[in-house]
Amino acid sequence: MDRFSKRLSSGPPIVADGGMGSLVTSAVARLRCPEEANLRAPESVLSLHLGFIRAGAELIETNTFGANRHKLRTQYLEDEVKAINEAAVKIARDAREVSGRDVFIAGAIGPLGEIGARRDDRAALFTEQAELLEGRGVDLFLVETFYELDELETAIGAVRSVSSLPIVALLTFDEDAHTLGGVSAARAASALDDQDVAAIGANHGLGLQAALRALEQMSGSGKPLAALPNVGLASLAGQRVIFPHTTPEYFADFAAHAQELGARIIGGCCGTTPTQIAAIRDAVDAGRRSSVPMVVRERQVVVAVTEPERETLLQQKLRSGEFVVSVEIDPPRGGQAQAMLDLARTLKESGHVDVVDVNDNPRARARMSGLMASATIERVAEIETIPHLTPRDSSIAGLESMLLGAHAEGIRNVLAVTGDPPEAGDYPGSGGVYEVDSIGLSRIITQMNAGEDFNGREIDAPTSFFLGVAVNPAADDLGQELERFEQKLEAGAKFAMTQVLFDFAYLDAFFERLGRPCPIPLLIGIFYVKS
Repeated sequence: MDRFSKRLSSGPPIVADGGMGSLVTSAVARLRCPEEANLRAPESVLSLHLGFIRAGAELIETNTFGANRHKLRTQYLEDEVKAINEAAVKIARDAREVSGRDVFIAGAIGPLGEIGARRDDRAALFTEQAELLEGRGVDLFLVETFYELDELETAIGAVRSVSSLPIVALLTFDEDAHTLGGVSAARAASALDDQDVAAIGANHGLGLQAALRALEQMSGSGKPLAALPNVGLASLAGQRVIFPHTTPEYFADFAAHAQELGARIIGGCCGTTPTQIAAIRDAVDAGRRSSVPMVVRERQVVVAVTEPERETLLQQKLRSGEFVVSVEIDPPRGGQAQAMLDLARTLKESGHVDVVDVNDNPRARARMSGLMASATIERVAEIETIPHLTPRDSSIAGLESMLLGAHAEGIRNVLAVTGDPPEAGDYPGSGGVYEVDSIGLSRIITQMNAGEDFNGREIDAPTSFFLGVAVNPAADDLGQELERFEQKLEAGAKFAMTQVLFDFAYLDAFFERLGRPCPIPLLIGIFYVKS
């Protein structure tokens, strides 16, 4: 049995350190990410390690939570992945030597932050980081702050494929002791019982009470438990991240509760300072008992009952095989919508146009929201719309929020598009959000129609969007375009619209490569040539 596993199985709980990432960010100005400090300000990282050791931490984690190649790439630091990880271990080992205390050094590995990546791709990124950390001499791995059980299991398997060192595996839970993917702490513990890990538990999250609720559910596990929560829910004040104030007494009581629930590792995460870790140390050494009972609130669930939705005009026409005419319009670049509304009225009154499709910040130039413009057109001009929606400008939460608002305003047709690159628009120096691509956006809409958010969590009432997707038969790489089209079909697409076609030979080639008739209705994009 290795040294860490022996210590884990006997004596008082192991006291871990606190919020390295949040403290590094506060201590070192103008960092692209906390891990950059390992190269730019190693003395600051060393000082923080020493502060936690002096406070009584028996386990410190390397400053490598986000030091995988994928996350570093978003900060243009992917070429430094080896240097950053190796420097982090060296700094932690220096802290152990300077302090004169034989603390355990845990190689911190966090999630990738990439939604929808293939399991093999994710595993390779975790494997690379694990090899770098073990190569410099960590004692164990802290695989932490995972929001999805599936990704945590991928990380565990990747680490175990290259290392026999102990692994502490930690998930993040909400106030109801569920992951973002809807997995309960009890179910997660049951799944992790079969994994080759030294301990399991909860970290990060909404604070001490949330961690204790999760720990209570996990207490039936055969694995040792760990609890390393945030101080609480952070907020922004200007450019600063502010955590709620918690007294050392509160943390000491948390440590007592955690011990009673069987925790063998107790520490903190974001916002936790050496002061709170010292309080945990004192509580553990004194064998403190909790002074107040843990409060667990029941959640009231409200289920909305609604009438079945009627089909949109677009749905009706496409289902019956009728010919559909849609005209694409751009929202205004200002707050005045009258010209757009006049155009929409003219199109309706022509008698030749069934719907108008409304762009979403075309050419990456800021315009009136396509969803809001569409709601205004339907209300005032009384013609049905197909708003475009791109994941370029919004996070997943933002996309879901906008879709829910649009649904409440009566919008039902939506076209999921990738969107023009930011470099082509008003702010070429900015980067697109793109937490998902148009395929991921299609999945979001399909899951909302099923009454769930992107993580599979139940929403108050399902939506009833009629989902369309874009396809480009004239793409340079037709094979890739066909592959993406198949993925869009799997994601729930109900109709498709092509890019503008100037030569229908491209369409013939597309269907020939597809090898079957188009499985969903297809609207062909054409462009009027005016003299």
